Amino acid sequence: MAPILRFAPSPTGRIHIGNARTAILNWLFSRKSDGSFVLRYDDTDLERSTAEFAEGIARDLDWLGIVPDRVEYQSKRFDRYRAAAEKLKAADRLYPCYETPDELERRRKRQLARHQPPVYDRAALNLTEEERQALEAQGRKPHWRFKLDNRTVEWVDLIRGPQHIDTTNLSDPVLVREDGTYLYTLPSVVDDIDFGITHVIRGEDHVVNAAVQIEIFEALGGKVPHFAHHSLLTGADGQGLSKRLGSLSIASLREEGLEAMAVVSHAALLGTSDSIHPCIDYRELVDGFDLAKLSRAPARFDDNELRGLNARLLHMLPYASVKSRLEHGDEAFWLAVRGNLTVFADVNHWRAIVAGEVTPQIAPEDRDFIKVAASLLPSAPWTGDTWKNWTETVKSATGRKGKALFMPLRLALTGLDHGPELALLLPLIGRDKAAMRLAG
Repeated sequence: MAPILRFAPSPTGRIHIGNARTAILNWLFSRKSDGSFVLRYDDTDLERSTAEFAEGIARDLDWLGIVPDRVEYQSKRFDRYRAAAEKLKAADRLYPCYETPDELERRRKRQLARHQPPVYDRAALNLTEEERQALEAQGRKPHWRFKLDNRTVEWVDLIRGPQHIDTTNLSDPVLVREDGTYLYTLPSVVDDIDFGITHVIRGEDHVVNAAVQIEIFEALGGKVPHFAHHSLLTGADGQGLSKRLGSLSIASLREEGLEAMAVVSHAALLGTSDSIHPCIDYRELVDGFDLAKLSRAPARFDDNELRGLNARLLHMLPYASVKSRLEHGDEAFWLAVRGNLTVFADVNHWRAIVAGEVTPQIAPEDRDFIKVAASLLPSAPWTGDTWKNWTETVKSATGRKGKALFMPLRLALTGLDHGPELALLLPLIGRDKAAMRLAG
């Protein structure tokens, strides 16, 4: 059976680099194994979930090159969750509880004061029918907890290796709130069963959840998927990214002009045994994908590293991959300027240097030198050899060499002390503009 994977964002905001890394890993696994990829919106929170956020997430994934094979919305599946809840109630695995949040908090503090683990004591299981009716007569509505087996749950994590968690040390999780709405856990398991999810790749903050979910899978008679829990991202300083994720949304990275494949390359290779390098498209990443390459150590995300990777990607992109994006300029222009780009929009700066108005920078001590150089300009047409031939002639006539030869010419021709190779740039500037700029 072909693997089926899913990415399950909550449309209460936009996805950030951490979410994107999870989506990319699932996408790569599905493509490497000829499987399928499900985009599932976890939108059971009807007050906070919006169509606008869902559409934004879809745009972000599309920009990253991720096209789901199937799209599902939890908000359209409440009947299935109700049926699953009823099945668990009938099996005495889902039981009503009436404690208020304040009562639970006071109980938790007492347990901690006694040096006891703050685990729910299952007091609700001891309520008689009359006591339940009395509580409901007071206006209390039950929330519903899943009764754990209190056993050691074991599984082989595809990244972390053999895992075991004793659910005796966990509180019975609340699956249904007082108002009848569902917490994340039950809908997620029901969906994974119904959609035939075979592999769940997600952050290591869900490791404990896996033990709980495995028990729910089994209680509902579903097949337990393979789990793979990857490390979470930290900043370059080793600290968590949680306070910075707003500035690291995929939308903001796109608006800053970063290339999608730079973001994808960084997210896919971060925390692996492979070196982080730019990939022009997904083919290399898919061919080299292996969960065994993912380290359990925290993956350090560095803004500067991403931006450096973005520049390196631009420097290697062939003209064919950017042709449709270049409003002005041909292949010669692209090959001349790409090595000086940090983001693609920088092409506009170099286009202005080539075809626009430039203020020549000619130092007083270089004026006579520039006049001689101007008088030695070769005739058109100009080719890639023109710069070398011209500067050799100027060198012979003036005796200048090295920086004293090249820098004044660059400053006069471009107004800058840096930039693309003039051997490539000079034919684009052309003889007429070059003569005007050398004349000041």
